[in-house]
Amino acid sequence: MGFWVKSIAGWTSVCTKGCAILAVAISLGSAPQTTQAQTQISYTPEPLVVRIDRGCLLRERLREIGQLRKQSRPVEIRGAICFSTCTMFLGLPNTCISPDTTFGFHGPSSYGRPLDPATFNRASKVIATHYPEPLKQWYMDEGRFKIRSISRVKGANIIKMGVPAC
Repeated sequence: MGFWVKSIAGWTSVCTKGCAILAVAISLGSAPQTTQAQTQISYTPEPLVVRIDRGCLLRERLREIGQLRKQSRPVEIRGAICFSTCTMFLGLPNTCISPDTTFGFHGPSSYGRPLDPATFNRASKVIATHYPEPLKQWYMDEGRFKIRSISRVKGANIIKMGVPAC
């Protein structure tokens, strides 16, 4: 069986099957050499931009944070408020914040009702692990004990604790 190409005169047999294999082998051998650095593709996912987030259930936020961490997706907290479980984004490595954002902290509860002491302590520790060290200490010492109200902290103060500004 031959290798056919279209020419001005029509379809023409160029070579046999063996010739076509040789032509492919020659073309592969003469392909320009590339280095690993040239062939790597750099992909940075679009950041999650938080504008107004009043929080959600702890298990839902933990799932979301797990996905963001797996994707290495940056988080930019740039809006007016970030309350409740939204504040847990502060523990992600690619998070930056606006100094003007108001962050709202409170302790864990069941839809506003107090938890038993063991569950309260366990949930508080889970939440605190998502904060940088100075904020984690403040939350465990003070912030978690507000259940029916909220402690408001400006982004500028959290930036002073080590969270990068956007």
